[in-house]
Amino acid sequence: MTIAATQPQPGDLVEFDRVKTPMYEDEALFEEELERIFGRTWVWVAHTSEIPDKGSFVRSWVGRQPVIVVRDRKNEIHVMVNRCRHRAATVCEVKKGKTSSFQCPYHGWGYGLDGSLRGLPYPEQYGEDFDKEAHGLKKLRVESYQGMIFATFNEEIEPLESFLAGAKKWIDLFMKQGGGFPIKVLGEHQFTFPGNWKIQLENTTDAYHFPVVHKSFLQSLDKEAEATFTFLEGEGFVEDLGNGHSVMVMMPELVDLDDNLDAAIPQRFEALAQELRDEGYPEDQVRKIVRAVGGAGFNLNLFPNVSFSLSFFRVLRPINVRETGIRHIALGMDGGPVAANRMRLRLHEHFQGPLGFGSPDDAEVWERVQRGTLGGEDLPILVNRGLVDEVPGEHGPRGHVSAETGMRAAYKMWKRMMDQ
Repeated sequence: MTIAATQPQPGDLVEFDRVKTPMYEDEALFEEELERIFGRTWVWVAHTSEIPDKGSFVRSWVGRQPVIVVRDRKNEIHVMVNRCRHRAATVCEVKKGKTSSFQCPYHGWGYGLDGSLRGLPYPEQYGEDFDKEAHGLKKLRVESYQGMIFATFNEEIEPLESFLAGAKKWIDLFMKQGGGFPIKVLGEHQFTFPGNWKIQLENTTDAYHFPVVHKSFLQSLDKEAEATFTFLEGEGFVEDLGNGHSVMVMMPELVDLDDNLDAAIPQRFEALAQELRDEGYPEDQVRKIVRAVGGAGFNLNLFPNVSFSLSFFRVLRPINVRETGIRHIALGMDGGPVAANRMRLRLHEHFQGPLGFGSPDDAEVWERVQRGTLGGEDLPILVNRGLVDEVPGEHGPRGHVSAETGMRAAYKMWKRMMDQ
């Protein structure tokens, strides 16, 4: 598919410090994004803790294409399009679970955990030259890093670790919030909002909105926690990490959760610390776990569809030009103390849960952005904040914690991919 000559071309829509309104409204452009971005780059599909055993599977998406992420009998991970090769019916409608195979409910074609076609009723009607090996489920290329599973339709793409570029360091740091235990998915909630996927892509490394949109959240905290989250005047920063990825450091003292374990335990975690002591955990482990429970002091954006924010994953799914699906995934400690995981869930519910302070407020402003694009189509959307004092970072430009450096990074990658 190509954009008609009368439609805006990608190169015309993204300038260095602004983007044009059709980025959020043009249906032909959206279809092109699905092909050129979601069809050609690494897309996050699952975490390994969601498929812990042989035969474990979870349904996911790559752009608008439904996929199954499964661990086979050899412990290898496969990602396959959830579509029977016969007449296109989905072969899996269960969100997650364990199985020994997949079978189409329409005509009974059966597939192995590796996607191979194992059998079909009355095969003689296909003739002797029917090749079962050529009719397995369509498979994607799969690689993982630190338990994060990515898939792509592009067999010629660079290795995942090269694509992650400067983000690898920050993924490593984020995973320290296991407190000495592996990270695992505790649960999630899903919702959709009536807006373009790029509106959400911009949000995770946007600190500028925090004291305005999340004022009610700040008012719900004790004074100590409120001071922690009042970070616009601190020493944080936003940095372009290459390939559209970016990091926003809000609380530099919480970047490496293994540092400064002798610091005073925050008041809101004192009860948890005592509960862990009562369970027999030594003091050094108590401090490591308690420090990890609060999450990392930064947000990490991985182009094009997943973010790490404090203590959870946020995954976006483009549905149509004016609708986006969101998964908020709560994270915990695999094998860790029950009390610590309980606290992780309470913190998640407080901000990102469906009745929390963060998700409803963010979704409201995302929707307002989409509604606003209906007026003043000739007006640009500005992403120029922070250019006045941006400096070179380790992998790309680095700006003030409230700078729009992360948005510029994402749109630079968007332009690169859409112009290919």
